[in-house]
Amino acid sequence: MVCGDRLMSRRLMCVIFLVCGGTCSGQRSPTAPSVPGATAAAQDLPAQGPPAQGQPVPLPGAPGASVPGASASGGTQGGAQGGTQIDEEQEKRIMGMLPNFRSVTAGQVVPPETTRQKLVTATEDNFDYTSLFFAGVIAADSFAMKATPEFRQGAAGYARYYWHTVADQGIENYSVELILPAITHEDSRYFAMGREGGGFWKRAGYSLSRVAVTKKDSGGATFNASEVAGSGIASSISLFYYPTKEQTVHDGLRDWGLDITYDAITFMFHEFWPDINHALFGKKGKAAVATR
Repeated sequence: MVCGDRLMSRRLMCVIFLVCGGTCSGQRSPTAPSVPGATAAAQDLPAQGPPAQGQPVPLPGAPGASVPGASASGGTQGGAQGGTQIDEEQEKRIMGMLPNFRSVTAGQVVPPETTRQKLVTATEDNFDYTSLFFAGVIAADSFAMKATPEFRQGAAGYARYYWHTVADQGIENYSVELILPAITHEDSRYFAMGREGGGFWKRAGYSLSRVAVTKKDSGGATFNASEVAGSGIASSISLFYYPTKEQTVHDGLRDWGLDITYDAITFMFHEFWPDINHALFGKKGKAAVATR
């Protein structure tokens, strides 16, 4: 990306970080509320003896039958917890619009990612209508700032900014999500930690570190060569189709670092999106997914 694109990315990253911190730093995992007097009331209940002779014994699961471990409010052990449970599902589209195709819900068990899945995900990230739309927004920002004067102004100038932006994100998407992961046998998806994993800072550190650590297709953690090397390859290739004065080692290293930083902030946003979604829209929890 050109300098203007990078400035736009920095603005987006700052907004994402502030939103995540502001909505999630004070949140705690919900705990079951205690009911005053519940214990004392339970102790005062008379002990029930065996049923009288000839009296039918209720079968487990029958209507009106008591379930061991059931609370006075009708809940059962292992059922719904007291308080508000946040839906931690990683939606495929955030707010029904922003693509979130690479995120896996916290605790969800999924099969290894195939090469075909890598191809589909990279293509979706690259050619999704929202990706093309936001490429237009970034291009408009660069166009307004005259980030690359050689592109000039007018409709032709904006078109140059736009196709360069689309090319930048396309090369990076296919490098980071398909080509390198297929070679190194790495899983390109983001596995969310969720609220069960810890507090805000632990989750933030985990999500930011995913640009350096990822999963292997065979399981287990490994160095995220796909992200680090893939971003570097994409930044190097971009130098060849930009004006000569921007084809410098300094520009390449700057773009490389900003690409990795942008991806790290994006992982953090995806990690905390369920919390943000609950804070903004009050979305409640669903049934728990399979444990890791």
